[in-house]
Amino acid sequence: MVETLVVGTGAARVRQEYSGEVRARQEATLSFRVGGKLLARLVDPGATVRAGQPLARLDDADAAQQYAQAAAQRDLAAADLGRFRELREQNFVSPAALEAREVTYRAAEAQATLARNQRTYTTLVADRAGIVSAIMAEPGQVLAPGQPVLRLAPAGEREIAFQIPESDRVFVQSGDLALVRLWAIPGREYRGRVREIAGAADSATRSYDARVSLTDGDDTIGLGMTATVDLHRETSKQLRLPHGAIFQQEPGKTGAAVWVVANNGTATLRPVQVLRWGDDAAWISGDLTPGERVVAAGVHKVHAGEKLRYTDRKF
Repeated sequence: MVETLVVGTGAARVRQEYSGEVRARQEATLSFRVGGKLLARLVDPGATVRAGQPLARLDDADAAQQYAQAAAQRDLAAADLGRFRELREQNFVSPAALEAREVTYRAAEAQATLARNQRTYTTLVADRAGIVSAIMAEPGQVLAPGQPVLRLAPAGEREIAFQIPESDRVFVQSGDLALVRLWAIPGREYRGRVREIAGAADSATRSYDARVSLTDGDDTIGLGMTATVDLHRETSKQLRLPHGAIFQQEPGKTGAAVWVVANNGTATLRPVQVLRWGDDAAWISGDLTPGERVVAAGVHKVHAGEKLRYTDRKF
């Protein structure tokens, strides 16, 4: 006598909740194109800025000196070129000598333009209108070129950023419906869909970064608010069985299986795929349909083709 259960008794809706944070759909991390000591930060977190507004400044003393030197070299080359042009008109110098002075002047002019640009780069400006969502550098720090200084979130659509544990990845797909609750706005639920899931797990947390796009968001949703993402997923193809119903294949074979019991009591081994191990059950997929009967315990004592006496139990 073995215990069996009818597949599908425990199949229902899988519900998963994850903690997240309100983020802008598109965010830009701004940094200086040159290195130096951060002299001043001109905005605070949460500030609304316009395109072209200065956000931070580096100490530009060295850049100013370099530009002054390059400008002096350019002016000297320009004066030298002017004299050679006059001499060439009087046929006192060769065309090659004049051409050499013209090349020298163009090089000096390009160097002065580069030095001027480098000095301009010591002021960090907003490339678009938006909200300062994070500050990553403070005055007094010596920054390398490209080191993040602040994050700018343009005005527009808001999303919920959250992480999916590796064990849950198989349950969540792009396009899944989601309900979002915000701690700062109790009693209100927002609807959304999973817009994207990272293709690889984070090497440190072993979880997948994901985004939920809100379909009914409004202006009350602020950046950085803590959110709870509630995902619901039908489990018609993901059946729930107790641990004892999963039969590990013999050496030389791979995967898991279950013993399916026909109406006449004959046992047949059928391969399945374990999607997730829970505390008291396993979620599986495979060629198994709700309504079929499987052995729930003692699976290693059953043999193929054996006719079993069984009694059903609830699960």
